[in-house]
Amino acid sequence: MRVLRLLFLAGLLALAACAQPVVMGRGTPSVPASTNGVAFVMPDGAALPYRTWQAEGPRAVLIGVHGLNDYSGAFRYPGPWLAAHGVTVYAYDQRGFGQAPGRGLWAGEAALAADLQDVIALVRARHPGVPVHVAGLSMGGAVAMTALSGEGAPPVEGLILVAPAVWGLETMPDFYRAALDFVVRLAPWWPMTGDGTGIRASDNMEALIENGRDPLFLKQTRADVVFGLVRLMDAAQKAAGEVKPPVLLLYGKKDALIPKEAVAQVAERLPEGARIALYPDGWHMLLRDLQRETVYQDILGWIGAPGAPLPSGAEVGPGLQPLPR
Repeated sequence: MRVLRLLFLAGLLALAACAQPVVMGRGTPSVPASTNGVAFVMPDGAALPYRTWQAEGPRAVLIGVHGLNDYSGAFRYPGPWLAAHGVTVYAYDQRGFGQAPGRGLWAGEAALAADLQDVIALVRARHPGVPVHVAGLSMGGAVAMTALSGEGAPPVEGLILVAPAVWGLETMPDFYRAALDFVVRLAPWWPMTGDGTGIRASDNMEALIENGRDPLFLKQTRADVVFGLVRLMDAAQKAAGEVKPPVLLLYGKKDALIPKEAVAQVAERLPEGARIALYPDGWHMLLRDLQRETVYQDILGWIGAPGAPLPSGAEVGPGLQPLPR
């Protein structure tokens, strides 16, 4: 038996030595970034499909960046509402998700951030003189924070972080980190699901059922994609203080996916002037929750008047603490 155990252990170590997380990255640039009417075409030729909701004579444009396992359909609820209120919306499928190349694989934080920067330039060119804002949902918030921080960040008029995925290594329990590190080294292809966790992302059961039936919504996640997400969240945490545009951060008190402590830490690091709202009845999918129009009103109000009180009255301080009255 001892020999068998040693052989088994040797086999595991051999597998671990061979296994490597898959990171697609970007290919060699061969063409200028462009749009063909149905997709944003990146410099390496990768086509990122988008959907848009056009406002008549828009007063602003919003670029939507979806979360993990999701795609541009994440904006199917707010898109029409915002367009009806004068804000044109573009939402695109990020690499590895929806109908973009490499479905189910991790593109890497640098590639995701560079794609967003190119999309911003394309949208600005299409709408000269119109204010451009970015709204990042969950993982999309982390992508936006890395893309819009530091030197070389493209100018935008505002960044809206909706339940941003910022649970990085700094705030993650040691056990979680060790377990993920072990799995990703041994079997990076290992499929992970949320089955059996009992975690709900929203109180909108209809929206959750839609996601479950939607073939473009990924139902499982490779271990190396989760590992890549953790690295991205860590990068977003560290970039918080260097974010260039004005920020509106939105978080739900019932969010069971991103810990409040991690969000509070990032909120405290954001540049001075960042606005933060904490919704007592908000879940992780704030833009699809039953009280979603409360969130839409805050987004619309902030876009139109960044310094005015939020319509919901849900504003809190940097540590997610109540504001002094």
